[in-house]
Amino acid sequence: MFELKIVDKKGTEIDNVRCGADSCELGSARDGISRIRGWRVAPQHARFVKELAGVFVEDISNGYGISINGNEMERYGPLQAEDIITIAGYRITVINDDDAGATESIEENTAMENEADSSEDISQQNNSRLVYMEWAKFVHQELLRQMDLRRMHLDELAPEKVREKLSVLVEEIIVSMVDRLPKALEHNVLAKIVLDEAIGLGALEDLLADSNVTEIMVNAYDDIYIEKAGRLLKTDTTFTSNDAVMATIERIISPLGRRIDESSPMVDARLADGSRVNAIIPPLALRGPCITIRKFSEKKLTDRDLIRFVTLNESMVSFIRMCVEQRKNIIVSGGTGSGKTTLLNILSNYIPLSERVVTVEDAAELRLVQPHVVSLEARPPNMEGRGQVTIRDLVKNCLRMRPDRIVVGECRGGEALDMLQAMNTGHDGSLTTAHANTPRDMLRRMEVMVLMAGMDLPVSAIREQIASAVHIVIQQTRFGDGSRKITNISEITGMESGTIQMNEIFKFKQQGFDDNGRIRGDFVATGTVPKFYEELRERGVTVDMSIFQQ
Repeated sequence: MFELKIVDKKGTEIDNVRCGADSCELGSARDGISRIRGWRVAPQHARFVKELAGVFVEDISNGYGISINGNEMERYGPLQAEDIITIAGYRITVINDDDAGATESIEENTAMENEADSSEDISQQNNSRLVYMEWAKFVHQELLRQMDLRRMHLDELAPEKVREKLSVLVEEIIVSMVDRLPKALEHNVLAKIVLDEAIGLGALEDLLADSNVTEIMVNAYDDIYIEKAGRLLKTDTTFTSNDAVMATIERIISPLGRRIDESSPMVDARLADGSRVNAIIPPLALRGPCITIRKFSEKKLTDRDLIRFVTLNESMVSFIRMCVEQRKNIIVSGGTGSGKTTLLNILSNYIPLSERVVTVEDAAELRLVQPHVVSLEARPPNMEGRGQVTIRDLVKNCLRMRPDRIVVGECRGGEALDMLQAMNTGHDGSLTTAHANTPRDMLRRMEVMVLMAGMDLPVSAIREQIASAVHIVIQQTRFGDGSRKITNISEITGMESGTIQMNEIFKFKQQGFDDNGRIRGDFVATGTVPKFYEELRERGVTVDMSIFQQ
């Protein structure tokens, strides 16, 4: 709570009122905390807001204006007892009940931290973090005001120069208010928070820099989760406001030519390092703007890494390498977050360097090592609803680009029909991914996706296309303990009585859990030898048949 002391033009005190809420308005209207009259007083002229750092005043007069200590300002705070707010000749001072507020709280907690128990330590850390966020919000607003006053044109400068100029400006702002800042606040930390939100990705900068973080989920500006080692963890990291989250989203999508607003409140994008980004904003997201980032590892993973992660074994690596080298059409199947795209990247490493590869994706994520690669990316519609280029359009177009291999990031609709036709018309060795829980479910989904193309085809014809086009289905699964494993590798052998026939080559046999709750099990061969291995041996190609022994 806080008090407002109001003095008229003659110096007579006309009111001394207490605001019992976190926000109170002052003006000529009857519903304000106090009523001041005059032709230059708006009905709602000023709003006083109690925040963690103290009491702030905002100009809501729509043009009439307020001044603090003789200077016109739109927002100012935290207010001290000696600050004078002037409205049409009236002078208002604020008496904050806990003037020391956050400063005393931090200093007292710091002095007693050796005596406090763990719950008090957590409370102190949270309080300190909130104080940083409140002051960062204030410094950020002052930064925007200073940039506007100085008419700084930063669009033409390199990112390093922009950061350098704004860093100097932020330092000036912090120095100018050093008397009002809590003593426990570290100025360099405050400056970093402000700069990250002004020109970086805000609260996400440190999380993106952490190589152990694989996924970042912003549910609300003050509710951020991460994934580490396959486990979800809540972080102490927060943005200063929903506006800061929106600014981060805009900063991500603007270079890509994407847009997000009320008419188009969802967007898929990527970061400079290839990390996948999804954002959704109100009115669809009820708690505020949401961001989901699936990070790409700085180190490009190889099959050795998958063996180290116990995702598969050496025999399975030998088999899938032979499949890619011998131009077998492969679908990687699995649920969300099961590692399909990572496996697709690793499979693409086996493509001979002499071949021309065309990749088609919604948001470019694949990083191929071949020198002859053409990467295509789909495009959403513009504000008029025009200009959309779908995955299916790109798959059709890449057939005219003389590809040796076609790699589609994910089939989720009508492009499945064009992919099957490509596989059946000389583009052997094509790779793609799709969502499904089992290899058999994958075949059923392919049927549905082909029907989504709008072609009135009989199911038997679709199944014949699938049976002749797809050679291998690799099933990847993410388990409850966060581990990802290839649970099944199957070969499609043809059609019989209207049913697509599959032979299971390798599978993961689960054998319970270890003492840490991790999945235990073995990768085993079923004993079935793929048909194309027999054909390779007949053609004189050296193949290792021992990998199929049970």
